[in-house]
Amino acid sequence: MANDLPLNKETILDAAEQVLRRYGPDKTSVVDVAKVLQVSHGTLYRHFASKASLREAVTERWLQRSIADPLETIASQTEGSSAERLHLWLETLITSKRTYAADDSEMFAMYASVTLDAVEMITTHIGRLIHQIAQIIENGIKSKEFKSGQPEILAKAIFFATSRFHHPAHAYEWIAKKTDEEFDSVWNLILSGLATSKS
Repeated sequence: MANDLPLNKETILDAAEQVLRRYGPDKTSVVDVAKVLQVSHGTLYRHFASKASLREAVTERWLQRSIADPLETIASQTEGSSAERLHLWLETLITSKRTYAADDSEMFAMYASVTLDAVEMITTHIGRLIHQIAQIIENGIKSKEFKSGQPEILAKAIFFATSRFHHPAHAYEWIAKKTDEEFDSVWNLILSGLATSKS
């Protein structure tokens, strides 16, 4: 079973993600991951204290790469309309969650499960997303496209006002035909609250 390759966090997470997709979060064990890496499960416990901490680390990396990083690309743009950028950011978040729920169901199931337990990690992730929204709002205020206000407070309100469209607890609702129409209604309300009369 010995493997001479150096074992680091990224190598373990790559293997864990592979195994989780194969067996699903409920059936995957640390032993399964160890077998892929050709090491003893005790070796993995030197890097991760428990199966729960390994699952959390895989989910954290997946959220960063699959959700937060693509959204950061949108949030960090400064050209053009802030309203259009905010709408694109929200649409991208919502579309990504729907796509992963349908096409990467094992990872999405683990994310939904971890959301209930890894409160600190999820809070950090949400904080990162709210900060991205705040960036967009701050640019809109500076350009006078949006009314003056406190970007972080407004961003938090927008994030939670749209949570039905991107929180995994609501995934069962996303396939309903009326969901897009309902998001448009929420978006129009958000925009009317943000936009100056000239926008």
